[in-house]
Amino acid sequence: MKNFKIKIVLFLGLFSMVSCEDYLDIAPEAEIEAADVFGTFETSQGFVEEMYNFVVDYGTNGWSFQDYILGDDGYNTQSFKYSTQIDRGELNRWIGGSLNYLHQNNRFQTGANNGTLGSTNEEQGRGRPKMWNASMRGIRKANVVIANEDLMVGLTQDEKNVILGQAYFFRAFFHNEIMKFWGRFPHIQEVFVGTIDVQRPETYKEAALSINEDYKKAIELLPVNWDNEAYGQRTLGNNAGRLTKGAAYAFQGKNLLFAASPLMYFNNQPGIDTYTYDTQLAAMAVDAFAEVLKLEQSGEYSLAQNMDDYKKVLWETPTNTWPGLVPEAKELIFAGSAGSHVGSTLSFMATGMPRPIASTGTQCTSATHNYIHNNFGMANGLSIEDDLSGAYGTPTYNPNRPFDNRDPRFYAWIFVDRDVLGTRAGIPAVNRTMKLYSTDANGNSGAHRDRNNYSWTGYMFKKFYPEIDGQYHSQSGNNIIRRFTGMRMHMRLTDVYLMYAEALHVANGATTAPSSFSMTAEQVINKFRDRAGISHVHPSIVSDSNKFLDEIRRERAVELSYEGHRWVDIRRWGVAHEDKYRIKTKLNFDQNWTFFEEAELVDRVCEYPKHYWMPFEANQTQFYQGFPQNPGW
Repeated sequence: MKNFKIKIVLFLGLFSMVSCEDYLDIAPEAEIEAADVFGTFETSQGFVEEMYNFVVDYGTNGWSFQDYILGDDGYNTQSFKYSTQIDRGELNRWIGGSLNYLHQNNRFQTGANNGTLGSTNEEQGRGRPKMWNASMRGIRKANVVIANEDLMVGLTQDEKNVILGQAYFFRAFFHNEIMKFWGRFPHIQEVFVGTIDVQRPETYKEAALSINEDYKKAIELLPVNWDNEAYGQRTLGNNAGRLTKGAAYAFQGKNLLFAASPLMYFNNQPGIDTYTYDTQLAAMAVDAFAEVLKLEQSGEYSLAQNMDDYKKVLWETPTNTWPGLVPEAKELIFAGSAGSHVGSTLSFMATGMPRPIASTGTQCTSATHNYIHNNFGMANGLSIEDDLSGAYGTPTYNPNRPFDNRDPRFYAWIFVDRDVLGTRAGIPAVNRTMKLYSTDANGNSGAHRDRNNYSWTGYMFKKFYPEIDGQYHSQSGNNIIRRFTGMRMHMRLTDVYLMYAEALHVANGATTAPSSFSMTAEQVINKFRDRAGISHVHPSIVSDSNKFLDEIRRERAVELSYEGHRWVDIRRWGVAHEDKYRIKTKLNFDQNWTFFEEAELVDRVCEYPKHYWMPFEANQTQFYQGFPQNPGW
């Protein structure tokens, strides 16, 4: 143990249990001895609070809400947006560009920080950082807590356990945040003073297994529910969002599944096979996810039961300012907050709609036709490709009526041409229905199509916009919208189920349950089909291992659409460079729906392995011996 002098910089936002004064009756950025910080539960938890605020909300740390959509699922034309730069193969623009959530510097930060690995040596200034800085700061804060365990003499054992449990979780979590984008990364387990000596692991698996030990400690130390603990009684009613065993199990499984995935399994070597996983790691992931699903059985979590219940997960009539916090919404396992609802709402909600509707000058990111066509299938449960093949029955997809007979989630989460936006008298007539056609009799596009602040693709997002009193609310000055707070759902129960199904299938097959839980991968996917109101997976697809894995991935693309998972998924699966995932398209059609044609928007620059990992900044590879740059950079 080292008795560090610590600069306390307290961030208290949505996650805060009590007021700043209740935790630390000191001035911001005051330097005090570590013994004074960790001498009581209140001051110890106050220090831990900072780590919650390092959890980056992707939706509000870019330029606008949809700027976390970096995969094949969204399209934007503005050159300064990182999604556009990725399309050009310019992943290194994260270093110099400030308008993305990965950027190393924080334009709202008051303290100096250059975002290098050495930032773990430094106390940081105030502000909500972005991905690199946030993760490096979080790792350091967690290590400070762990290093000062011996100073927690004024805490009960339960209080000490929850302080350390949160620290071990965050140390693992922030490593994983880095690894999702930059790949294998050293497991930093000390507060460096002076020389930093870290070696980059040879494989992603090596790093993940080391981090797994942190998750195991977090699981041991964290409570199932804060409300049931003595220390949680003082903050009763404000414990939603706090770290629990369920969160630790969920992220433990995610860490192991990602390490098992094809990209990591082949370790940037040629000949990647998208269907080949590390089955040992996948089986370990299954057991971790199973523990979360057992907690659902005991009542800690529950899935939305139907599409209407999804409103409580994604948005709700804002008696609360944070979706997922209404008592009956129990899908949420862990999330990052966006801070002030007044300051973040325009970015979070309003910029996904056409300018006349949203009254904002920020360009929209458009949902791509390729993503919707390839993933949002038919009411019979088949993908459009499989439906048209005729191998599973009479086709139901009509290319001349492409919006008919679709998966109900298509209608719930995607705006298409002629959709009703609202009938209220105050809405201008032009904005009462979606006009997304590419041409009319005079050769003009619809009012919401093919302009900088409209849809480039023929579709728009519906998923995150509240439908209240028959009107979709998105206008930046709208009193309803202004009562929402942006958030990033880092983990919800749907995600756990889908990762469980993926890990279980590659480890045991589609129809074999593990010893740790009763459900098979097939049963999980059909559970979601039942909720959506579509047919089960066709038996001949279930019996084909690769095709069933494709169905699991397609189900994931639909259920978690536009929640910030896609770019990570198509990279870890090793498919991002394939035509199906690389080429973004739009749907052209006329006002009278006499023709529908797919047209290419951009052929993304994506080479394996170069464009699968972010490049490190040069000084992060040159300064530290044994820390190689990612391939191709």
